[in-house]
Amino acid sequence: MTKRESVMVLGAAGQIGTDLVMRLRSEMDPSQVIATDVKELKSELRDSGPGFVVDVLDFNAVAKLMKQNNVTQVYLLAALLSATAEQNPKLAWKLNMEGLFNVLDIAKENSGIKIFWPSSIAVFGPTTPRINTPQHTIMEPSTVYGVSKQAGERWCEYYNHKFNVDVRSLRYPGLISFKSPPGGGTTDYAVDIYHKALEQGNYQCFLNSESMLPMMYMPDALDATINLMNASEDKVKIRSSYNVAGMSFSPKEVAAEIKKHIPEFAISYAPDFRQAIADSWPASIDDQEARSHWGWKAKFDLASMTTDMLMQLKAQKLNATLK
Repeated sequence: MTKRESVMVLGAAGQIGTDLVMRLRSEMDPSQVIATDVKELKSELRDSGPGFVVDVLDFNAVAKLMKQNNVTQVYLLAALLSATAEQNPKLAWKLNMEGLFNVLDIAKENSGIKIFWPSSIAVFGPTTPRINTPQHTIMEPSTVYGVSKQAGERWCEYYNHKFNVDVRSLRYPGLISFKSPPGGGTTDYAVDIYHKALEQGNYQCFLNSESMLPMMYMPDALDATINLMNASEDKVKIRSSYNVAGMSFSPKEVAAEIKKHIPEFAISYAPDFRQAIADSWPASIDDQEARSHWGWKAKFDLASMTTDMLMQLKAQKLNATLK
């Protein structure tokens, strides 16, 4: 009898991880989707399927868990994000790079394992063309997060070409989710602003009003991630990381969209160290390779995302009061 295969999400307690685990469990047998994190999992993840506490930096523990559960797909999401990483550069480098090496080496030693590893628009820098940033361009990141992601892209490509490891990657823009709180990224204002709009009616933004950045609503990000993992191997022609685009907007623009739903909403601006990070990143992304290679296309724009975000957050708040 063939042992049943399973999927593992490393870093499941983070912003992407929580949503991804629940999405995968809705589409698969939940017992086949294993959630792991270095800290104890929240009840939503614990109660809906198998979960384990494991440190991605512990090669033997990760390898043992994968072998015991016959894992054939790994989503490696454990990382320190941009703003948090700037506060602790050496820890960020250690976590972001050694975690990747551990999973790549496990896949190298065990054929048949497919890996998803997220990159980021942080791989680009102040010398990169900011408008419609192309797939192949100048990459001189100015943050430790961006440096680690650029290095990671090169290692993913190397392991694929040298050892035939089936590793796939997306350069995520800023991700916006109603399910998870901000996780320490420079684009997190675009999550927090919706919460504050409903809770307080105002928001103080840590970027200036005109800071245009690429963003993506989490349902689109999950579609892109899962679609890339499900694509046949011959369609995945880029093994460093694919550009993917959803929408681009500034704090002023998202505030104006929120005001259509909450007319009394007010925004103020107090730029901090994250402004310099945002200024080094693209304003918009050219993702034609992802579109042509494996059929990527975003569904949400700023207006439809804002409508859905506010509706979902209101429903969450109502459910919390009823419990």
